[in-house]
Amino acid sequence: MSEATSPLPAGVVIVGGGQSAAVASRTLRRKKYTGPITILGAEPHRPYQRPPLSKEYLADAGSSIELLPEDWTTTNEVIVRTDVTVERVEPGPVVVTTEGERIAADAVLLATGGSPRMLGGATGERIHHLRTRDDADRLRAALGSSSRLAIVGAGFIGAEIASVARDAGVEVTVIEAADQPMHRALGTDLGGVCARLQRERGIDLQLTTAVRAVHENADGVVVETDRGDVPADHVVVAIGIVPDTRVAEASGIECDNGILVDASCRTSMPGVWAAGDVANQDHPLVDGRVRVEHFDNASKQASVAAQSMLGADITNSDPHWYWSDQFGVNLQGVGHPEPGDDMVVRGDLEGASFTAFFIREGAVCAVFALNDEETVGLARELVNMGASVPVELLTDPERDLFEALEGAAS
Repeated sequence: MSEATSPLPAGVVIVGGGQSAAVASRTLRRKKYTGPITILGAEPHRPYQRPPLSKEYLADAGSSIELLPEDWTTTNEVIVRTDVTVERVEPGPVVVTTEGERIAADAVLLATGGSPRMLGGATGERIHHLRTRDDADRLRAALGSSSRLAIVGAGFIGAEIASVARDAGVEVTVIEAADQPMHRALGTDLGGVCARLQRERGIDLQLTTAVRAVHENADGVVVETDRGDVPADHVVVAIGIVPDTRVAEASGIECDNGILVDASCRTSMPGVWAAGDVANQDHPLVDGRVRVEHFDNASKQASVAAQSMLGADITNSDPHWYWSDQFGVNLQGVGHPEPGDDMVVRGDLEGASFTAFFIREGAVCAVFALNDEETVGLARELVNMGASVPVELLTDPERDLFEALEGAAS
C-alpha cells in the first residue's frame, strides 16, 4: 500500500492509549493548547485505567475504568483512534502507521507501555496474563468456573489477583522464586509482612520455588516446580512486563530497558517525548536512571512531557509513589529503598498499621506503609525534600510528623 500524507494538520500525536495518553491530553488542554491532539491506541478500546484490572474491575465488570469519556474528547477536540498499529516515527516528526498513513506532528509522545513477561513457551486457554481489559475479562470468566488457581509471581499484581480470587471462594496457590514477596523492592522484613497477609487469608504461598514448566492437561493445568507439581484449573503468570520499545527502536530512538528520556521526558529524537511504563528516565532523586511501572509515575511523566512540549522548563523530580489494595488492607510506598539503607518503623510490623522509613546518609529516602495513608502523605514531602529527621521523631506514634516537616523546611 502506498503511503499517503494524513489530512490532519500538525499537532500532538500520542502513540498509546493508556494513563499517559489521557493525562497528556488533559494537561495540554488545561494549559490552553489549541492545536490538534490525536491518540493512536493499539487496543480496540478507548483509554482506560489499568490499576483496577487486578482489583475492582476483575471482581466486577461493571466497575468504571474509562479515562477519557467521549463527551470530553468531543468537547475538547481530541481524536481517539483505536486498533491502530504504529510502525515508526521519522524526524520531523512524522508518525507512520501500518496502514501506510503518515501523520505530521509538532510533537509526539510515545506511551506504548509494555507487554507481560512470558514464562518460557507457556501458552494455552488456561494460562493467563493480566495486562489488558480483555485479559481481565477472560480471567474473570475463568475465576467464575474455577475452584483452584495457581499464580506464578508474588508481586503486587499476583497478590491483588489472589485477593480477588479468594473473595470469590477460589483456592489459590502463589509460587514465588524469591524468599519473600517483593523482596528485591522491599527487603526481607517488609516482604515478610506481605507474606503474612497472604497466608492469613488462606493463600498457599510457596517461596524459594522455581517453576520448570507449565502445561495444560485434560483436567486443567499443571505448574511443574522444583518442589513438585501444582495442579489447578487455571494459572496466571504475573512476573512483570517487558517495555514495548518496538516503535522507538524502529525509529532509531535510544533505548535500554525502555526508551531513554531525560528529566523532562525528551527522547534522543527532537520533537519526541516518552512517558509511562516504557520510559527509562534520568531521575534527579535516584542519581541515575529508573523505569517505573506505576500509575502515579505515568501521570507525572505525561504531565511533564506535555508541558515540556509547550516550552515549559520543567522536570519530573518527585519521588515515586505507588499503592496496592489487597486482602482488605492498603499498602503504599514512596521512593526507592536500596540495599544498605537503614529502616526504622513507626508502629509495629506485626500490627494492623505501621510506616517504615528508609534512611540513607541521614535523610529519609523512601517509605512503605500498611493502612497508614495520612503518614504516607506527610512522608512523601520528607522524601521529596531529602530531609534529615531525628529517628525518635519518626518512630514515636505520639509525635506529629508535621513537626518533622517544619523542622526540615526551616
